[in-house]
Amino acid sequence: MRSLVETGALLGERGGYRLARPLPTTEVPATVQAVLSARIDRLPPDDKALLQVASVVGKDVSFAILQAIAEPAEDGLRVALGRLEAAEFLYETSLFPDIEYTFKHALTHEVTYGSLLQDRRRTLHAQIVETIERFYPDRLPEHIERLGHHAFWGEVWDRAVGYLRQAGAKAMAHSAHREASTFFEQALAALAHLPGTRETREQAIDLRLEARQAFLPLGDIERAFGHVREAAALAEALGDRRRLAWISMYTTLHFWGMGRAADAVAAGRRAVVLARETDDLPLQAEAGTRLGMGCHALGDYGQAIECLEWSRSCLRGDQVFDPGGVSNVFAAIRPRAWLVWCLAEVGRFAAAMEYAREALRIAEAANDPSSLVYSSRSVGLVHLRRGEIDRALPALERAAEVRRSAHLPALFDITASFLGYAYALAGRFAEALPLLERAVADPASTGRAHHPLLLAHLAEAHLLAGDPGRAHAVAQQALALVQRQQESGNEAWVLRLLGQIAAHGDPPDTEAARRHYSAALARAQELGMRPLATHCHLGLGKFYSRTGDRAKATEHLTIAATMYREMDMGFWLEKAEAELGPPLGTHTKPG
Repeated sequence: MRSLVETGALLGERGGYRLARPLPTTEVPATVQAVLSARIDRLPPDDKALLQVASVVGKDVSFAILQAIAEPAEDGLRVALGRLEAAEFLYETSLFPDIEYTFKHALTHEVTYGSLLQDRRRTLHAQIVETIERFYPDRLPEHIERLGHHAFWGEVWDRAVGYLRQAGAKAMAHSAHREASTFFEQALAALAHLPGTRETREQAIDLRLEARQAFLPLGDIERAFGHVREAAALAEALGDRRRLAWISMYTTLHFWGMGRAADAVAAGRRAVVLARETDDLPLQAEAGTRLGMGCHALGDYGQAIECLEWSRSCLRGDQVFDPGGVSNVFAAIRPRAWLVWCLAEVGRFAAAMEYAREALRIAEAANDPSSLVYSSRSVGLVHLRRGEIDRALPALERAAEVRRSAHLPALFDITASFLGYAYALAGRFAEALPLLERAVADPASTGRAHHPLLLAHLAEAHLLAGDPGRAHAVAQQALALVQRQQESGNEAWVLRLLGQIAAHGDPPDTEAARRHYSAALARAQELGMRPLATHCHLGLGKFYSRTGDRAKATEHLTIAATMYREMDMGFWLEKAEAELGPPLGTHTKPG
């Protein structure tokens, strides 16, 4: 017999209903099922029929609904339920606000439900929908999951679509992404039974885009993009330009997550063109954000900043709305968070911190976990890039804890890598290295964008921990990947790291150090990455000091000190000034 879990049925739980995902279950021995079936068959016919009706209501059984469906007089129903309690099939669990019973064992519930003919089950499910609608006309949102379940199994397809979609939106609002994904997919299954009108096909597109939003935080990137591809085919057939804009935007994000930055920018440009054909400002804002993320991955920070600032200006207040009309504060956070990263890369720290704190205020007001992760991480990133490790750590630790508590695997890699890198810079290698290793362990589910930078963080942690050999191996892996993914800004960071590693060799590889530092400096200057360019000047100053070229050492160290001072990077300024102090050329090992 197929179990309720295997068919994806709604299993009642205390405090409400949830739609269970189809999961493999342990086979129950046929003898156990046979014993239960025999016990049920030995019940008086009326009691057996009542138990079967109760099993359709759910594992948790409302007395009021059961009475409306079973239709015995209240006194007779109470007596019959008393007999089922005495036989240990049911027991009373609640008296207020409504009388409620529950099946004593889940298996008893399954076997009882399975003993009903399919037509009878379908009829009862449909009756329960009508009963709930009649009993609770002003409280339907409280029962939306139950309504979706019964409408689906009662084959009341139009109402099943509406109720399940609402249940998915409700779950998304509570960051219950796994439950939301199941609700949306079951709504799609119900929708397939309706006539193929334009309205139905539009619903099919929107439901797929909503399902995609549920799968992404779970790290199921391929499942999410599968829904996007199906939505694209439907929207193309309808000639729906607005929905095609949303789909192009989501395609941009998929390419970005796969480490295909150039493809992400191309798709993002199409999304912006399509979005600008509409008067939908939230859509325009989202399209601009995705394009900005693609430009950021390519290292085109100027274009990224322009796109992201435009996106931020498009938003009406602190919220935007997705095609289904679902409030999404996270969409207001994204342009600000990516602006923070871009501005930090080009050394505009004051503006970066302003946006980071603005994002944090919005996230805290909404108490949205994904937004809190992004905004807290943004605050930490600004401090990290400035060298303020003691101030970066609390913000990054908060981001990591919120992510863990809210079970958001898609936000793990970058969040963990920044925190692990901060631990490494603070000398806390026992915490840093395991965290950094985990951050790069599963790019298939967390996304490949910026994965080379995360590898560079791990490599630098190994270098700081005194393992240059391991650092070099990981850095070479990062270099090969960053060149394949065409992430120019991250390539500059990797090249600078290779310069550090060469300079720390035993003996130092002076030619490799000079070559890598110079290449990193050239790339950083080309992309306007002032903090990184300044680090390269510091590294070259140390290098030339070590080799005895006092003139070049002084030149690079003076430039580094000046630029650190201009950007108010006090931690690094002290290091540059210490290197400038006499006598030059006395270092045992350049950094």
